[in-house]
Amino acid sequence: MKDKKMKNKKTSVFENGLLWFGAAVSIAEIMTGTYISALGFSRGLCAVIIGHVIGCMLLFLAGFIGAKTGKSAMETVKISFGHYGSMFFALLNIVQLFGWTALMIYDGALATNTIWPIGNWVWCLIIGCLILIWIIVGIKNLGKMNIVAMIGLFALTVVLSFIIFGRMQTIASIVSIPLNQGITFGAAVELSIAMPLSWLPLISDYTREAKHPVKSTAVSAIVYGVVSCWMYVIGMGAAIFTGESDIANIMVKAGLGIAGLLILVFSTVTTTFLDAWSAGISGETVFKKWSGKWMAIGVTIIGICCAIFFPITNITTFLYFIGSVFAPMIAIQIIDYFVLKQDFSEKPVDIRNLIIWLLGFFLYRASMKIDFFVGNTVPAMAILMLLCILIKMGEVFVLRLNKKKVCAMLDSNDEFEH
Repeated sequence: MKDKKMKNKKTSVFENGLLWFGAAVSIAEIMTGTYISALGFSRGLCAVIIGHVIGCMLLFLAGFIGAKTGKSAMETVKISFGHYGSMFFALLNIVQLFGWTALMIYDGALATNTIWPIGNWVWCLIIGCLILIWIIVGIKNLGKMNIVAMIGLFALTVVLSFIIFGRMQTIASIVSIPLNQGITFGAAVELSIAMPLSWLPLISDYTREAKHPVKSTAVSAIVYGVVSCWMYVIGMGAAIFTGESDIANIMVKAGLGIAGLLILVFSTVTTTFLDAWSAGISGETVFKKWSGKWMAIGVTIIGICCAIFFPITNITTFLYFIGSVFAPMIAIQIIDYFVLKQDFSEKPVDIRNLIIWLLGFFLYRASMKIDFFVGNTVPAMAILMLLCILIKMGEVFVLRLNKKKVCAMLDSNDEFEH
């Protein structure tokens, strides 16, 4: 009876908000913010906000599908791509989530070892073990444990913000900082879109468990967007005002000590937990008889080993790869679910949508060579969505035309017989 209650337990709007607060407080977000600092604070802030508005609108739409259908992220993919198509994207999702798990543990260990140098491999084990505890407790049972962690993270990041931006005397000082054209405005927008985009194949894993699906999805997207912007701004401000791009060095210079250590450890744990947990849920789509929780544990253990033995760098290339795979996928899902109201869940695979996705993948990669003001995700997705509608509406038109021809032929045959 108790197991049945636990299985039917739903998450509240507040719990979903906490979950996505934890996802946004991340070293990866702060690091990405440092890359945008070359634009200067004013233009950089503008790029961060534009990118997050676009990215979080897509995040909401992806989460809404899971919330309304009660399906996990990779189960919702069946709506557009069929059973085997969903398995294909689930495998790609497991690969990217495994990459995130290893990357976050590696970056977290590297940063914490700067503050307390006891060895990168030791910190990999500490962070990895905490992630395993989060997984064992489970998404529906985190409750008070997550509240305590989030309150602590919130307080510590507020302190960090005051330390970094306490050097600013006036608003004018922000504008007067000289610009370095190391990155274009469009590229900065794209880097801001890329982070919420990386959560698109995950959000439905959590909104499907919500008591109030639409409210929880909206709160998840808004909380993530606001807090992620905050993290980008911390990274950007740190690089501009302290002359440092390494967040651990900033914390050391600021004298944060144990507080800085806690920020780095728990921000890594709360974000990476979602990566590993969703890897397990995606694994259930491919391996029906395997437990998602045990697969999440396996992904974490392998991630710990990779973080210990392999240096993992170049996060921007990784982010762009994620965008090129999952932006076309969600574009097709949005058109099928919201516009055309089509459902191919019962089909083994929808070849037509896979071909459209492949076109979208190459379109996204090609668009990366062009410097659009709003980044390359929006133009690529807009073109793909239009193409998707035209192809499918064209099919409907041809089918109706053929139906009319068949009816006309049958009518002419009837007249001939008479």
